[in-house]
Amino acid sequence: MKYIIIAITLLSLFVILASCSSGKKIEALKPAPSNTTSTAYKTKTSFLALPVEITIKDIEKQLNKNLKGLIYNDSILSDDKTQMKIWKSNDIELSDKNGVIVSKIPLKIWTKVKYGTDFLNLNDTKEIFLDGVITLESKPHLTNWKLSTQSQITDFKWNESPAILIAGKMVPITYIINPTLGYFKKTIAKEIDKAIDASCDFKPYVLDALEGISKPVLTDEGYETWFKVAPIELYATDAVLKNSKITMDMGLKCNLQTMVGQEPKNSFDSKKIVLKPVTQIPNKAEVSLAIVSTYESASKVITKNFKGQEFGSGSKKITVQNVSIWEKDNKLIIALDMTGSINGTIYLNGYPNYNAITKEIYFDQLDYVLNTKSVLLKSANWLAQGTILRKIQENCRYSIKENLEEGKNTLTGYLSNYSPMKGVFVNGTLSDLEFEKVELTNKAIIAFITTSGKVSVKIDGLD
Repeated sequence: MKYIIIAITLLSLFVILASCSSGKKIEALKPAPSNTTSTAYKTKTSFLALPVEITIKDIEKQLNKNLKGLIYNDSILSDDKTQMKIWKSNDIELSDKNGVIVSKIPLKIWTKVKYGTDFLNLNDTKEIFLDGVITLESKPHLTNWKLSTQSQITDFKWNESPAILIAGKMVPITYIINPTLGYFKKTIAKEIDKAIDASCDFKPYVLDALEGISKPVLTDEGYETWFKVAPIELYATDAVLKNSKITMDMGLKCNLQTMVGQEPKNSFDSKKIVLKPVTQIPNKAEVSLAIVSTYESASKVITKNFKGQEFGSGSKKITVQNVSIWEKDNKLIIALDMTGSINGTIYLNGYPNYNAITKEIYFDQLDYVLNTKSVLLKSANWLAQGTILRKIQENCRYSIKENLEEGKNTLTGYLSNYSPMKGVFVNGTLSDLEFEKVELTNKAIIAFITTSGKVSVKIDGLD
């Protein structure tokens, strides 16, 4: 009996020591994360003011590219008793003078003129050859991205004296042709206007540029974050020619989308883009930016906040070893793995918010999940106290200052001589970033930031 009493005493002492050396084990029910698939979580209609600049040299380049060799051919003599062929013999040179395009166009002209009367076939035809440089002054109009002109010939300089074919010989007729040039001027100017109209359609370049801009861009490979511009409408003011440039104000109505997950489809459809004329466009761009923090990265940062800290009351204390975060029913679940007077995992829930001064994400209305609270009230009421919860809440935060800088740098990259296609350049500036709101997905916490600025588009060096 003596030995039995000793054994029971030793066993009791072992149990007491064991209970002192390790905390009480709790088993709260783990809230399951939401199982939704990743979707577009941001679609915002924005208006971007885009002053556009097209150099005269680019128009000159397009003219010389598209106008080659024979540019006009009238082979019917019977309708107006005149046949005419016009060739461009060298490169066209463009300049501007007081808002008017001045064109110097080297041309060779052949014309056959029928004169006399058809009575008893008393008529004849003569061929006239002209080789020189004509100077036109044209008033430009840029409508629906298509340049049209109303031209007048102001000068004609001969490389060779005008000649007429008589009896198989070329006979100079400069003294005759100069006073009668008015007969040709209207015809030539009209044909040059047609050629400019056919050659200077910039809309394909604009649509190509918009299509390039609308392609989804992977902004962060680790976060699987995509940025996409979806153009809706274009607005444009009248074009103005000044300092060898055609300038106009353009406005782009678009959706700016930030997505998490797989690469989104490019939904751009050039047939649906309409250019609408307006008299004035506000010189401002509004941009929305998403700062993405995955739950994994946020968990690691918050875990560091708890390092070396104890929470408790009197001799009852716990230490947080690890923090895990996920989303459930539009709330954040924060799991705290702890050791000390209590061993196990407790679960908190709350809503993310943003501190604009410290540039931190913190969690508002933080409380224990119902099942966790029930377990604590039964086994560790001291841990369920509001004072301890508030101290824990102070450590449930993390800074997104670096993310903000990365986001701004990403946007700035699209505004620093960014070229979506050859010959098209985008530049601009941004103001400070301002917080808008926080949203949750099944993968990440997204802080939406807005900013404004100015953007410009320059067309210079098209192929």
